[in-house]
Amino acid sequence: MISDFQAFRLHQDEQGFRANVETVSPDVLPAGGVLLRVLYSGVNYKDGLASLPDGKIVNQYPFTPGIDLAGIVAESADERFKPGDRVLCTGYGLGVSHPGGYAEYASVPGDWLVPLPAGLTPLEAMAIGTAGFTAALSVERLLAGGLTPESGPVLVAGATGGVGSMAVAILARLGFKVTAGTGKPGEAELLRRLGAAEIASREELAAGAGKGALGQQLWAGVVDPVGGSFTAGLLKNVKYGGSAALSGMTGGGKLETSVFPFILRGVNLFGIDSVYCPMPLRRQLWEKLAGAWKPEAALSEAITIHPLAELPEALKIVLAGKAVGRQVIKLAQDFE
Repeated sequence: MISDFQAFRLHQDEQGFRANVETVSPDVLPAGGVLLRVLYSGVNYKDGLASLPDGKIVNQYPFTPGIDLAGIVAESADERFKPGDRVLCTGYGLGVSHPGGYAEYASVPGDWLVPLPAGLTPLEAMAIGTAGFTAALSVERLLAGGLTPESGPVLVAGATGGVGSMAVAILARLGFKVTAGTGKPGEAELLRRLGAAEIASREELAAGAGKGALGQQLWAGVVDPVGGSFTAGLLKNVKYGGSAALSGMTGGGKLETSVFPFILRGVNLFGIDSVYCPMPLRRQLWEKLAGAWKPEAALSEAITIHPLAELPEALKIVLAGKAVGRQVIKLAQDFE
């Protein structure tokens, strides 16, 4: 039996909207799940939206957000998991319709849990987190579409963000020549340490797209966590038979483009969803992230760790587009 614990809670009631770290009772946890002592959780753009009254992510209050977590099983009636097991969880309803990772304890359905792979610590798992898993899904889809290092340069848009920084590190480790697209020119040296061969500013990328239906054939593949009108421009520069993997909407939710990249150059546009990724592929990719695809450069260069008390500020940073790399919340202060 656990006692009261700390959690970041959202409230929407007659007193208005509030988001605070507070002490809660175990009664707030859903019944029937695997009880976890949460060690770490990541800070994602979706978490930032959840923390806003009009973010359109959470529709039940009071609520604990946090769309990913790594922890230790405390209690379990699920025979697949026993006390002491280290596990991680990303996606499904976590932090959206089901209380999430911004708490010292969580109760999660066993079907959502992935055993922590050998080769990853809990901190590394959440430094990778939903963003790194989304990057891995993007790379996996591009590879399945025929992308090889011999195909040509790969562009990673939004390269200083969570998905982008992880994608740069993964692709560079796999032998690709990576061009890092960024609106933060001051982070060029960091991007090179992550593995980028070239740096392209947001303005350069926009200019390269031009005003016509098609631009120069520059990229064999594109990892795009940005979305919006920016994506439409990038598609103009994808090489014949190349592919773009789209996973985000920080640049907007609308995509207005012509058919010409698709019917004249055979370009593929792959949608990337990390929420309901099938468990067999989910486990396979986490094993790769612990092994051959482990983004070592990103894990050593672009991680900031915060205590739970600093979560509100971390969420503001990610919402403002000022995050560089990954921010991680440490829930268990006595865990090394």
